[in-house]
Amino acid sequence: MSTPQKVVELLARDLTRSGEAFCPNPKADMKLWNTHPRVFLNMAQGEAKCPYCGTQYRMRAGETVGAGH
Repeated sequence: MSTPQKVVELLARDLTRSGEAFCPNPKADMKLWNTHPRVFLNMAQGEAKCPYCGTQYRMRAGETVGAGH
């Protein structure tokens, strides 16, 4: 049986200046000492999935990429 992947809602202010999210991410409640290398995820489509752990990052309803900068 597979484990369900975590979905993390982000605000525009949670993204980098270039509109990316990163994983592992504190909002995903991941401990940095036991996770994969940091990867940056393009959020231009409003969501992205980490290729290492499968965590799904999604913009909160009403938030847009670039609005927090």
